[in-house]
Amino acid sequence: MNQIDREVPDGLDVHIVLDDVSTHKTPAVKQWLVRHPRFHLHFTPTYSSWMNLV
Repeated sequence: MNQIDREVPDGLDVHIVLDDVSTHKTPAVKQWLVRHPRFHLHFTPTYSSWMNLV
């Protein structure tokens, strides 16, 4: 996410589609997201395809 943050121009929001796993729920990730409010996480519903969100 640091690389994405560096490469996406300032002023643009970043939307990320994730499956519902626990890796994005760690304290380190939560703290990073607080410091980077332009990042928006969207989670796929259980038993659903990420394509439904796109």
